[in-house]
Amino acid sequence: MNMDPILDLIPGRPRDLGGFAVRRVLPIGHRKTVGPFIFFDHLGPAVLKAGSGMDVRPHPHIGLATVTYLFEGRIRHRDSLDNVQDIEPLAVNWMTAGSGIVHSERSTPEDRQIDRPIHGIQSWVALPGADEECPPSFVHHPADSLPQAQRDGVALRVIAGSAYGLSSPVALRAPTFYVHAEMAAGSSLPVPEDYQERAIYPVNGRVRVGERWVEEGEMAVLVPGVAATLVAEAEARVMLLGGAPVDAPRLIWWNFVSSRPERIEQAKADWKERRFAEVPGETEFIPLPAL
Repeated sequence: MNMDPILDLIPGRPRDLGGFAVRRVLPIGHRKTVGPFIFFDHLGPAVLKAGSGMDVRPHPHIGLATVTYLFEGRIRHRDSLDNVQDIEPLAVNWMTAGSGIVHSERSTPEDRQIDRPIHGIQSWVALPGADEECPPSFVHHPADSLPQAQRDGVALRVIAGSAYGLSSPVALRAPTFYVHAEMAAGSSLPVPEDYQERAIYPVNGRVRVGERWVEEGEMAVLVPGVAATLVAEAEARVMLLGGAPVDAPRLIWWNFVSSRPERIEQAKADWKERRFAEVPGETEFIPLPAL
């Protein structure tokens, strides 16, 4: 008898981020992480109307790396290290917060003049305990720098880590894999077995795993050590992700991640007292939440 490869199904919960919708998948009460992934938001698809745009004011992070990956649209990233980078579809933008960084995410002036689609995944990766206080950094990898392959009706792009014989140029601090798969109707794809914790997330369409369907907007966490193959009845876009378990439980409060509660409290006080470095050219900021 074949074992069900699905350990857990997590629905995306709708959230309104000031005029556009996201589906919040991780964290959820009973599951904080999949490998090092501690936060996973599906942004859009949405259309930012002419005359408006995205305006995520400067805000801080510690103890994590943010990963922004777009399918459509553009976001201008600015941070307290004086990096300014337009985030565009299929590129990787990896910001390591470590001991602390501040950034903003906004629409460009040109994009505010037209109706502009926005669609992508924003995720956070918890840093290993030894690296939680590493110096902050930001690295941009253009779309054409990511390894790609065609495999039996599936177009693969390896965003981070190694899978399917391909290795991403993104530098990692812990075993991690992150893959974007475009599956043709009737195609199948085995999930990499080299990682202890694994999950799949259909962005568009649905896929069958074993005898169960995983619908668009659901994350299926897989049983460790059990082989799993995705089967697409129709075209589907799927993210595959995971890696080694975090080395200790992580606390998450607002934009702060740490293995130590006192470090979270220090970050709260530092942001409230404006002790974080500022983003050059920005005057706004998001205040510390009351709760």
